[in-house]
Amino acid sequence: MSSISLRRATPPDVEFIYSFLCELEEEAFDFDQFNAIYHRNLLNPDCHYFLAFDQQQCVGYASVHAQWLLHHCGKVGEIQEMFVIPAYRSKGVGRLLIEQLMEVAQQENFEILEVTANKKRLDTHRFYERQGLERTHFKFVKKMK
Repeated sequence: MSSISLRRATPPDVEFIYSFLCELEEEAFDFDQFNAIYHRNLLNPDCHYFLAFDQQQCVGYASVHAQWLLHHCGKVGEIQEMFVIPAYRSKGVGRLLIEQLMEVAQQENFEILEVTANKKRLDTHRFYERQGLERTHFKFVKKMK
């Protein structure tokens, strides 16, 4: 999609990202908490947030967080969130966002780039596999609150 441009997220972009992630998670998050975490993460050099735009309309978002993990003996990037508005899905926006995250992975010398996707999101699984990510693990979760 030639009209799509990507850029790093900035402080005023919190409202785009908040609405995207509430839709993705099917939950209304506490905006004040979300906003505080967002602004803290913007200052963290290991958090990378990107937005996709079609002209002035924000149509997608993706993030990757890096951490140094002993069991990889190096820096690992994990795609934390990715969202494309429904009207722009299957039009290359997600691919552009993934390519941007992979560029970060190369620039930051990640040992591995990984992502976890809810088991009910079968289309998302197929998308990540088409982007060259392999299904290798199961994730187990216990909610603490």
